[in-house]
Amino acid sequence: MKEAISIGGNPSMQPDLQELVGRVALGDEKAFAAVYDAVVSPVLGVARAVLRDHAQSEEVAQEVLVEVWRTAPRYRADRGTAINWILTLAHRRAIDRVRSVEAAAARDNKAALLARTPEFDEVTEQVEARLEREQVRRCLRTLTEIQRQAVTLAYYRGLTYRQVAEALTLPLGTVKTRLRDGLIRLRDCLGVTA
Repeated sequence: MKEAISIGGNPSMQPDLQELVGRVALGDEKAFAAVYDAVVSPVLGVARAVLRDHAQSEEVAQEVLVEVWRTAPRYRADRGTAINWILTLAHRRAIDRVRSVEAAAARDNKAALLARTPEFDEVTEQVEARLEREQVRRCLRTLTEIQRQAVTLAYYRGLTYRQVAEALTLPLGTVKTRLRDGLIRLRDCLGVTA
């Protein structure tokens, strides 16, 4: 059965598309030009119906027609008409483009969400800091009064050894010893390894 394509004009003057695709399979460029002229409008129509974007529809139509040129030897007349084969290629390619665009949008959305996500968990950081402060306070309570005062003045108020000695009215050597002993006890209480 001959498959004539009529897209305006006299149908009897139109070439047999199935025969043309067979000649395209053999590398006939003139046959491909005839196939192109016969199917470009329906292919573009299928692409527009799926994509609803003129520029992308034109790109898909071009890709489909290149695919017809490359894959014409795979066309099997016993499976359907040439026009249905070509329009099926167009529909599949348009669907692939929609999926590709949706996947790209999803990747962009995920990347945007990741860009807004802080690199650390603020709640976890706050909880850990609070637990550490509580542990330090508990360990400070295990120090002698002079050790606790010396550590507090030196590390929380930022005083030098000499200033701590003056504030506590103690000799400098005594303050250094108390600080050293207090820090060793804090280290042991906090479980810090040297």
